[in-house]
Amino acid sequence: MSQIRLFRYPGGALYNGAGIFYAFAAYAGGLVLITRASLALNLLGTLLLAHGLVICAYFIHECAHGAVFSKMRRNDQAGEVMAWITGACFASYAGLKEKHLRHHADRMDVAAFDYRDILKRAPGWVRGAVLGLEWAYIPAVELLMHGMVIITQYRGTHAMRRRAGLLLLSRLLLFGALAWVSPWSLGFYAVAYLLMLQLLRFMDAYQHTFDVYVPHSNSSPMIVKNRDRAYEHENTYSNILSLSHPLLNLLTLNFAYHNAHHARPAVPWHALPALHETLYGADTTQVLTARQLFGSYHRNRVKRVMSPDYGEVHANGDRAQDFLGAVGVSFLTAI
Repeated sequence: MSQIRLFRYPGGALYNGAGIFYAFAAYAGGLVLITRASLALNLLGTLLLAHGLVICAYFIHECAHGAVFSKMRRNDQAGEVMAWITGACFASYAGLKEKHLRHHADRMDVAAFDYRDILKRAPGWVRGAVLGLEWAYIPAVELLMHGMVIITQYRGTHAMRRRAGLLLLSRLLLFGALAWVSPWSLGFYAVAYLLMLQLLRFMDAYQHTFDVYVPHSNSSPMIVKNRDRAYEHENTYSNILSLSHPLLNLLTLNFAYHNAHHARPAVPWHALPALHETLYGADTTQVLTARQLFGSYHRNRVKRVMSPDYGEVHANGDRAQDFLGAVGVSFLTAI
């Protein structure tokens, strides 16, 4: 089958082929290494597994935009495979895609659940435990959101419960196989999964200052605002990992070039650096580097959990000092 028929864009066979091969190889290689009787190999495998999960997650995003294959059906199939690998499979892939595309169309951060409302209504010790885990750099809110996705499936129709049960069984078989080879591997897998969530949420946290909308929450009504293209651009930030070493942005499949992505959402990941340069050149008004954001991410890791807004971005100086960032807006969760 020719490249034109299989992949949507020129160069897709090379770039997407290499990216998908790496994602699968890193995931499989990581699984092998975390079962070995060597702590050094276990730690290497944990990092490799975590990064394989990250790249798979970002390919879900690419597939949702139809930016990989020429036919949407193939994009959807690939997205579902990536969703199973990353553990995002309990939400329907159609739901994941609809939620993310609505984020672009409505220019809002669309959240699957209002976790703040859940924590406010929960017993004090639950809220305290979540905040304590967040202080310890464990993404408790993301774990809560993924747990709510599973609970929602079991509260749904018989077909939803059956699907969730089969998916849960498939995951348990994977973990059972890992435990049979090496019980310690489950701990390393858990660390890799938490690292994936932490990196994804770091990227998600600082890419927008949009309003948050929870479609099925009575506490989050639709906010009426003139969300035109100017609003989208001014409330979107490209959290570049490195300006001087742009290849480092491949660590997140160029997801950091977020203004360029929002300007032309169907442009594939491998073309985003060139598009960013074409659209913005040396203009860094909407650029926040990882070096600027790490301090804010550390200082505000507890404060941002219950904050009603994202804070603000300064025009000069330490631009991210009061930028708290978003929580719970992952594209891996949906109802």
